[in-house]
Amino acid sequence: MGHLTTRDAYRNLGDRINWFTQGAPASETLYKILQVLYSEKEAKWVALLPVRPFTIKKAAKIWGTSEYKAEKLLDHLCGKALLVDSWDKGVRKFVMPPPMAGFIEFALMRTRGDIDQKYLSELYYQYMNVEEDFIKDLFYATETKLGRVFVQEPVLTNDRMNHILDYERATHIVEEAEYIGLGLCYCRHKMFHAGHPCEINAPWDVCLTFDNVARSLAQHGDYCKLISKEEAMDALERSYASNLVQIGENVREHPAFICNCCGCCCEALQAARRFSPMQPVATTNYIPDISGDQCVGCGKCAKVCPVLAISMEDGGNGKKRAAVDKDICLGCGVCARNCGVKAIHMERRPEQIITPVNSTHRFVLQAIEKGTLANLVFDNQAFSNHRAMAALFSAILELPPLKQAMASKQFKSVYLDRLLAAKREKGGTGRPV
Repeated sequence: MGHLTTRDAYRNLGDRINWFTQGAPASETLYKILQVLYSEKEAKWVALLPVRPFTIKKAAKIWGTSEYKAEKLLDHLCGKALLVDSWDKGVRKFVMPPPMAGFIEFALMRTRGDIDQKYLSELYYQYMNVEEDFIKDLFYATETKLGRVFVQEPVLTNDRMNHILDYERATHIVEEAEYIGLGLCYCRHKMFHAGHPCEINAPWDVCLTFDNVARSLAQHGDYCKLISKEEAMDALERSYASNLVQIGENVREHPAFICNCCGCCCEALQAARRFSPMQPVATTNYIPDISGDQCVGCGKCAKVCPVLAISMEDGGNGKKRAAVDKDICLGCGVCARNCGVKAIHMERRPEQIITPVNSTHRFVLQAIEKGTLANLVFDNQAFSNHRAMAALFSAILELPPLKQAMASKQFKSVYLDRLLAAKREKGGTGRPV
């Protein structure tokens, strides 16, 4: 790798990042961000790694070094939160987290002196809040969303609580987690350094991560601290009290994170405001119903709505009443919590939101929708073992017929491309090499 220039190293890393279904559009700002997070050597190392989880042995082979040295390098990268590790039946595995929720956020989940966090925050603000290509790609490139909103459970009456599913409850995610990590809110940390502090002065220490991600971030560099289930419930209660929206990974089983988000700082909620009525995240299965007879027109619900989905309209007799734009509403329940006269009730939506079963299911759906399914299958031996390949194809078989047909078309295209390439390399024989 010694012949590569510094610029090549970061461009190659950018290409590697964009092998993800979720990528990061190339720009000079992105390369400046990568230069803050990665040394030139680190960029060269990581650019060679597979997208899907890999072992020490695999990294050593790719890098052409001993397993002992490879593990040292991998530990170093985990210490910078550029990789996360896990254990699978006694085998240690590593994976590069995606940009979001991933290494971009991890860099600001604690205060640290090894990088200039103010400069990095300013670059993040330029890349996400000014240039916008990354945000548009992150939230709107696929029908299947990266994140989903959790309804605030305290606002649900007993009869409505009876109909809520376990995976729709943030408290259930907390109860089921083996490890729970608490870190700083990346968004509010970033906006503070960028000169746009949180308008509602929301707490920072409410970012929750779970299981392998939480354990790895806590073990390697204190990017979060491991906490009890009781402490996690307290973080949720503090977030409810601050009118924050709970946005977690868009999966039913074992989500990696739940963020507690404000409308002024959170990238997802800012995107909801800027690109309305397009939704950047999956909504809850609830929608607020406002009783016109009970509404007193105080406007408090409109003021606290994080995506500006509530307006005050003429209610007759010189009075105002609240009205919900259901195309914009996330179904978070913040409005209901703030209604002093209990005029707002959360009702089940007539059409239920479909949530992917797990991360593999979500990856497959997003890859199909983005036309990048081949990257998951043919990634640098990412699916070289039967278990991983079986998980991929099981996820495909669970899809609706239309999505299965799209997947099949993409597979066929890839195989055809490879056969044609083999034919050219073999001088027209068409035999695979």
